[in-house]
Amino acid sequence: MSPWQRVKEDIDSVFTRDPAARNRLEIALTYPGIHAIWWHRLAHQLWFWRLRLLARVVANVSRWLTGIEIHPAAKIGRRCFIDHGMGVVIGETAEIGDDCTLYHGVTLGGTQWSAGKRHPTLGNGVVVGAGAKVLGPITLGDGVRVGSNAVLLKDAPPGTTLVGIPARIVGQRPEISEQQARIAQRLGFDAYGVAQDMPDPVAEVIDRLLNHVQAGDDRLASLAARVRQMQAQMAGTPDDSAPSEDPPLPSLAGCHLASAPSPVTGPVADVVGCPPDAELGRTPSQDSTSRPR
Repeated sequence: MSPWQRVKEDIDSVFTRDPAARNRLEIALTYPGIHAIWWHRLAHQLWFWRLRLLARVVANVSRWLTGIEIHPAAKIGRRCFIDHGMGVVIGETAEIGDDCTLYHGVTLGGTQWSAGKRHPTLGNGVVVGAGAKVLGPITLGDGVRVGSNAVLLKDAPPGTTLVGIPARIVGQRPEISEQQARIAQRLGFDAYGVAQDMPDPVAEVIDRLLNHVQAGDDRLASLAARVRQMQAQMAGTPDDSAPSEDPPLPSLAGCHLASAPSPVTGPVADVVGCPPDAELGRTPSQDSTSRPR
């Protein structure tokens, strides 16, 4: 591939990851992340030719112009995109695969003073969120997402999402077909390293609260049945003539916190609520123990 084709490939890759990009000329003139990659290719070639001092000078000029520091010896794959870029640091023995994305404030650094491999290796399609620190000679598998401001010190298996300090795995991306991958790429890009299928902590808390309420309802129903049985025994009446059961709880069937069609805001809108019981075709007494899923 010729240098011009590589430049065109770099520019075109931005359109799938930055919705603010409008045309190729604007990207070529105003995107410091692209400029830093181009400067690095020159510095890396000089480093390969053992013109180490000149390579470091070129890398330092790039740092002054873009705010992005990349060691000339670092290996960077095709279509790598550094968005915004200010404060990004990439160490000497770092290796970055194809189609990776780094946001501002990212550090691919080392944790030891000894020579040799001491910086991270990123697989293909890795996204590192703003302010994240990936430290040490660790390996991130293909498709890994590192959340903003996370500190990653251990290897990450492919397709995982990591957040926190120290970073921990919070989600595993499901395996998808090639057609699904193409559709996902066409629909958009998961910005700042937060995937759309990443677990929602609010939804998880609500789900656990609903589970707790359901368990409490079951326990109360069991206790009420025992109290009625004891009342019947104390009154000397048979079990079948015991007082009737308590009125059922209002049904939660159809209640949701999901997205649904809306004639006001468009084909899809975030809605919260419960439909009238008439729409469900049953009375409030039916399906009293159901809950949203």
